Amino acid sequence: MIHVLKRAWADMLMPILQRPKRVQVAALCYKNTEDGKKVLLITSRDTGRWILPKGWPVEGKDGPGSALQEAWEEAGVSKADIEEEPMGYYEYAKGLDNGVSVPVETQVYMTRVRDLKKSYPEVDERERQWFSPGEAANLVDEPDLKEILKAL
Repeated sequence: MIHVLKRAWADMLMPILQRPKRVQVAALCYKNTEDGKKVLLITSRDTGRWILPKGWPVEGKDGPGSALQEAWEEAGVSKADIEEEPMGYYEYAKGLDNGVSVPVETQVYMTRVRDLKKSYPEVDERERQWFSPGEAANLVDEPDLKEILKAL
């Protein structure tokens, strides 16, 4: 009986518990000012904590294209220059609607903002604000994202 339980654990339960991380994409939106670089953060819809615009990859778009789509929907970024390769990664636990939490690795794309709109899809659901990289690092929760922001 012990052999059957060990086999069930190894073959069925462990693979479920050790699922690979899911992937999201984020736009690290910035602008250069006389006072230095500023970073655009938005609030999450559920907890109101400060985050980068981010989401699941969009079908038919690559990583940078998906990140730009999220920046538009969540922050109103209508024109921007985005890097083709991620400049960093951070991990966090994403709470899903069904109450389950999944591990996520987020690819971060540097995005120089050229235009912001006042009206955009999630304008009534989120706040947005510009911060210095140091201020932004102090506001986000994810340790790896803090380091990315401090390095700016």
